[in-house]
Amino acid sequence: MKLNILKKTIIVFSIIFLFGFIFSDSTQAAEPYHLGVALSITGTGALYCKDGVDAIKLAVDEINKKGGFLGKHPLKLFIRDDQTKPDVAVRETKDLILRDKVRCVLGSYSSACAVAIKPVCQEYKVLHIPAISNSENITKINFSPYTYQVVPNTYMQAKASVIGVAELAKKKGWKEYVTIASDYEWGRSTQGNQVQLLKEFAPGLKLKKEFWPALGETQYTSYITAIMAEKPDFVLGSIAAKDNVAWIQQAQGYGFFEKVPYPGSLISVSELIIQAKTLTRGLVGLCRAPFFAHLDVPMMANFVKNFKAKYDRYPSDWAVMEYDAVYALKQGIEKAKSIDTEKVKDAMKGMKIETTRGNLYFREIDNQLSCSSYLGVVADDPKYPFPIYHDLVEIKGPDSWAPEAEIIEARKAEKK
Repeated sequence: MKLNILKKTIIVFSIIFLFGFIFSDSTQAAEPYHLGVALSITGTGALYCKDGVDAIKLAVDEINKKGGFLGKHPLKLFIRDDQTKPDVAVRETKDLILRDKVRCVLGSYSSACAVAIKPVCQEYKVLHIPAISNSENITKINFSPYTYQVVPNTYMQAKASVIGVAELAKKKGWKEYVTIASDYEWGRSTQGNQVQLLKEFAPGLKLKKEFWPALGETQYTSYITAIMAEKPDFVLGSIAAKDNVAWIQQAQGYGFFEKVPYPGSLISVSELIIQAKTLTRGLVGLCRAPFFAHLDVPMMANFVKNFKAKYDRYPSDWAVMEYDAVYALKQGIEKAKSIDTEKVKDAMKGMKIETTRGNLYFREIDNQLSCSSYLGVVADDPKYPFPIYHDLVEIKGPDSWAPEAEIIEARKAEKK
C-alpha cells in the first residue's frame, strides 16, 4: 500500500515538474523584444525622423505578423524624442535602457546625439544602430562593438560628392570654391572630408572661404549675399533637414542656383518631394538611399509598395535606412539564433545582410555597412509627382569608405 502511494507521489511530482518546465520554457520563448527609438520627433531633425519612425513601425508590424524575432519574440516599440539635443538624447536613451529594458536603440538623427549616446549603449551593453546620423566618428574613433552603421558615413558621402565635383571642375575649368555647412558634428565632418579629399582629387582647386550657419538656422540671407559677393566658381553645401529646406528656398528666391553652381550637396528624397514645384532642375545632388535606385531589388519594391499603401506617400532615404536597420537587427538575431545581445553583437560582426539596397555587409574594423552613395541630376520624371535623379551614379561603399589604415591611425592617436 505504502509502495503504491510512493509511486503515485512520484508520478504526480514528475507531472508537476514536467508541466512547470514546459510552462517556464514557453514563457521564455514568448519574451517580447524591447526595441528603443531615440529620434528627433521635434527640433530641426523632425522632418527626416517622421519618415524614419513610420518605416520602423512598418517593419515591426511586418515582423510581428510572423510571430516576432525568431518567430516567437514579439517586438515592443518604445519611442523617445531627443529634440535634436545631445543632453536630451543621453537622458532619453538611459531611460529607454533602465526603465523600458530595451535591447537595442535606433538613433539618432543628429550625429552629435549619436556620438553622445554611443558610450551609454556600450556601458549598458545595448545594441546601437544610428540609421540616419552618419558622422564617420560614430564608428571611427572611441569604437564601440555595440554600434552598427547602416548609412553611408560622412567620409563615404564626401568622397562620392568629391568624385563628381572633381570631374565637373575639370570639365568647366573651375578654380575657386566656398563651402557652407551647418556648425555641428555632421556638418564639420562632411565639410572637412570634402575639403581634404578635393586636395587629392582636384589639387588645383582653392578653398576661398568657409561659412558656418548654426544648426537650426532659419535665416540665410546674409550667407547667400556673402557667398555671391565672393563670386566662387561653385559652392559645396552640407546642410540637412529643415535647415536645408530653408536654405534652398531662400537661395532660390535670390536666383542663387542659376548664378552659382551648387554641385554634389545633400538633396535627399525629402527635399525632392517637399520642394517638387520649386526645386531648381539641373542641380547635381547627393543622396543616401533613394528608393528609385533599387526598385529592381524585391525587398525595396515590396517596401515601397507597403509603405505607400500604409502612409499614402513615397518613402524618403531616411525611411529606407531605418527599415533596413530593423531588418539588419532581425538577421543578426537569426544568425545568433538568440535575442541575447552579446550573441547578436558577435553574430553581426562582418555579417552579410539582405537590404532594400541589395546584399551588403558590415566591415569588421568599424561595423560600417558597405552601402552606396548616389549622385544625379535633379529632373522631372513622368512616373512621379516630384523630380528624381536622372543620370544616377551609384558609388559603392567599398569604393568610397576610408582606408582601414586611416582608421587604425586615428584610433592610435586618440589613445595618446
